[in-house]
Amino acid sequence: MITISHCDSTSRARAGVLHLRHGEVSTPVFMPVGTAATVKAMLHRDVEEIGFGLILANTYHLFLRPGMDVIRGFGGIRRFSGWSGNLLTDSGGFQVFSLSRLRKISSEGVQFRSHIDGSLHHFTPESVVDIQRDFDSDVQMALDVCTAPDAGRKESERAERITADWAVRAAQRWREAQSDGYGGALFGIVQGNFFEDLRRRSVEAILEQNLPGVAIGGLSVGEPFEQFRDTLAYTAELLPPDIPRYLMGIGTPDYILEAVRNGIDMFDCVFPTRAARNGTVFTTEGRLQLKNARFTHDTGPIEEGCGCAACRRYARGYIRHLFKSGEILGPMLATIHNLFFMQRFVNELRSAIVAGKFESFAGGYAHWLPHGSGDVDVE
Repeated sequence: MITISHCDSTSRARAGVLHLRHGEVSTPVFMPVGTAATVKAMLHRDVEEIGFGLILANTYHLFLRPGMDVIRGFGGIRRFSGWSGNLLTDSGGFQVFSLSRLRKISSEGVQFRSHIDGSLHHFTPESVVDIQRDFDSDVQMALDVCTAPDAGRKESERAERITADWAVRAAQRWREAQSDGYGGALFGIVQGNFFEDLRRRSVEAILEQNLPGVAIGGLSVGEPFEQFRDTLAYTAELLPPDIPRYLMGIGTPDYILEAVRNGIDMFDCVFPTRAARNGTVFTTEGRLQLKNARFTHDTGPIEEGCGCAACRRYARGYIRHLFKSGEILGPMLATIHNLFFMQRFVNELRSAIVAGKFESFAGGYAHWLPHGSGDVDVE
């Protein structure tokens, strides 16, 4: 599923290609989040023109609205939404545990109430595989149990054990779906909170299922950067080199560079688009808040030399005016810029790995310190 073409000599950074049903995707790759089958404030055409061939959609939200009858009727999310590229869907586990007003976890699955209308629903490892098969996902995630960063040993151990058991059941259901003609891949998710032995145990349990890829969950959820860095390094070192490695929930250069330094191939986060809708734009030197008064008379683009549609035509002062006036074009232009920035960043990052200049490239983003992308539960 992944071909590695170049490995950095001073770190575990690597560049390659993901072989997916709807086109090959170069790695390292950042995936924009389209929670409800849309990247907010963006046309699919514009997402494609920027260069993204893989986006993420959310199982929990699409299951609740518009619901499975609608999506099945269209023949999957791709036909429903008009997106022509590859699609990764998450398991819905994080949203169940962060948004539901009432949830009950058992060995069988999780029962929860919708955050929309309070209706009662039930996810099992098998049903989540079935849901994502009906989505026609190119990559789907196994149902897992998420824990808060401050969870204790007992809670974290139980979550890891249930996640491991669910991975076995999900893998079996996915193989049954494959035999019926489903061509999407299933990734297991490593949990274990910040306990090294639980992380190791989780990796071993997930890898036993011999799935096409593996994701690292439970990081970038509010913990200090040093704890993120150390747990990531420990976990990533346990992963085999011949499958894709996906770190969930990171979306700024500081976190991505640390992930790539540890051999991670894939990452996603709502932060670049969510920040854009609030007026924060990304530049090589760091973030800018365009609502600030200092940009009122600024005739320059968001970032000099940027080739995005926003920077080619519009001035900072004008975009600030759009935000202050409540015009929807403001968030649209900021989102275009931030996604263009992220795609340019990973393209240049990939080129640096190929050229053997990863650490030199990483040093050029020192202005992004102090760290802090954070994981956000919903767009």
